[in-house]
Amino acid sequence: MPAPAAPRSLAAAAAPAGKAKLTHPGKAILAGGLAGGIEICITFPTEYVKTQLQLDEKANPPRYKGIGDCVKQTVRDHGVRGLYRGLSSLLYGSIPKAAVRFGMFEFLSNRMRDEQGRLDSTRGFICGLGAGMAEAVAVVCPMETVKVKFIHDQSSPNPKYRGFFHGVREIVREQGLKGTYQGLTATVLKQGSNQAIRFFVMTSLRNWYKGDNPNKAINPFITGVFGAIAGAASVFGNTPLDVVKTRMQGLEAHKYKNTWDCAYQIMKHEGPLAFYKGTVPRLGRVCLDVAIVFIIYDEVVKLLDKVWKTD
Repeated sequence: MPAPAAPRSLAAAAAPAGKAKLTHPGKAILAGGLAGGIEICITFPTEYVKTQLQLDEKANPPRYKGIGDCVKQTVRDHGVRGLYRGLSSLLYGSIPKAAVRFGMFEFLSNRMRDEQGRLDSTRGFICGLGAGMAEAVAVVCPMETVKVKFIHDQSSPNPKYRGFFHGVREIVREQGLKGTYQGLTATVLKQGSNQAIRFFVMTSLRNWYKGDNPNKAINPFITGVFGAIAGAASVFGNTPLDVVKTRMQGLEAHKYKNTWDCAYQIMKHEGPLAFYKGTVPRLGRVCLDVAIVFIIYDEVVKLLDKVWKTD
């Protein structure tokens, strides 16, 4: 009699293993927010240098000779703290940005997975696109506009912004709420393509690594490597959009009629290579950024799975 029971027992045990475990959007919001906050505190100096180099237009006499010179001048004029100017505005936005991104991705992916709970790379691309567009409109555009204005303001002879809240108040007073949504089109395009590429690469690499077992554990090191690869792919894929977005959000954004006019003027006056200014510092920051975010996100989700039962 015990013999027939064995196959049923094995089948019952195999059933849950064959279906991928879904992540509740609520867990994704909490884990994403925490990951975003920690990551930006680690990587901000490279973001500062990238933005400074992009704002250092060829139309005027270049202020910086390169990455090293930018760091040297900043530390000389403002001390090491100068490399963290604008951190507050980015930190206030990084937490909700990552929360919206991962929350939206899990919300969409949970509805696009197959019967086994698996998400193919094409659907991962679509979910990433939706997540990127959501974070662009809800958080990134106003956050990045304030950040770029802060950094650009420091490079002027007489800086006028004394801090985050003072800067936001001045921007809204002078330009209205519209002043915090400059370059919205470029930001939506940039964030949408950014996250579409990253989640496409991450989904593809994870599916390849897990093979036939969708619940196979991935250690943090492997997650970090996959994240760095996804980050590098997104840099080469959309740096031109990042350059246009930065110009549209700078203090001299009034020179451009719109996003397309900005791209046209950059091409006309500075040539195609101008669209890749700041690529090296951005590459280093983004690879580290994406690796850190995915590692922390995955580990926090694992912790939440133990204390927050949503199945």
